[in-house]
Amino acid sequence: MSLKHSEDMRLFFSVVITVYNKADFIESTIKSVLNQTYKNFEIIVINDGSTDRSEAIIKTHNDTRLKLITTENKGASHARNLGIQNANYDYIALLDGDDLWDKSYLKVFCEAIKTFPEQHIFACAASHKYGNKLIPVKYSFEQSECFKLHNYFEASKKHTIITSSSVVFHASILEQTGLFDPTIVSGQDTDMWIRFGLFASIVFINKKLAIYNHNPYSLSNTTFELKHKSKFNKYINFEKENAPLKAFLDRNRYSMAILSKIVEDPKSFQYYNTHINYNNLDSKQRFLIKSPRWLLRILIKLKSLKKQKLYYPNR
Repeated sequence: MSLKHSEDMRLFFSVVITVYNKADFIESTIKSVLNQTYKNFEIIVINDGSTDRSEAIIKTHNDTRLKLITTENKGASHARNLGIQNANYDYIALLDGDDLWDKSYLKVFCEAIKTFPEQHIFACAASHKYGNKLIPVKYSFEQSECFKLHNYFEASKKHTIITSSSVVFHASILEQTGLFDPTIVSGQDTDMWIRFGLFASIVFINKKLAIYNHNPYSLSNTTFELKHKSKFNKYINFEKENAPLKAFLDRNRYSMAILSKIVEDPKSFQYYNTHINYNNLDSKQRFLIKSPRWLLRILIKLKSLKKQKLYYPNR
């Protein structure tokens, strides 16, 4: 990775968009970047072996800042890593091929970077879009300031403060964290954010600048096989000395334990359940993890009828 350093605080961003069969969304996603009020960026679109019209739609854009790389389908981790490795600038901004940015997204991130020039990871508030309904994400903390430093694990008690469409990071942090883990098919984002949280504080921007477009056919909403999920076993030694990390991992293990029970995988349930300290779960979670499968299925059905995002497949 050969990166160009910004001069005189004229910050440049490498926007990495990953796409797999997003023909219904990718046009709006790309436009949300091209319409940014802050213009110092390049766009690297990784077409991860799409079989629909995604590539043809991407090719309709003649903007010289946009570069398309098409590869065989190898998964989100490989696609993001490929985009990062082809980045020309220090600051990497990730964006999924079906999500959207507010037109001031890069401008506000630029302001945050200039306010906290020594920090490496920046994230903003997000909203979830269900059809025509937009629901702001509710976080577990109050923040009156526009920009504030957070411990990732302590700030992500209710909802992660980093998502794959609301984060910008300085490429140098990857020397400590490494790239995305291609062996994790679903939940590789969470695995990467854990490593971010281990090595750096997060500058959180208290503005809703990213929109997660709920797609019922996306990988996170259709992949329920436990073999494709993270076991979080690479962090067992870290969590012994890091209570916030332990609590964060236990909440994610809880999600995996619930999923294990729903898909009738007792071996996986036993694995996740035995690694959980129940003191890190609230009373509702302790009740649900002990509940029978039939009750869990009813509760999930009720939540899906309300068109709410289900978090048991991974946060």
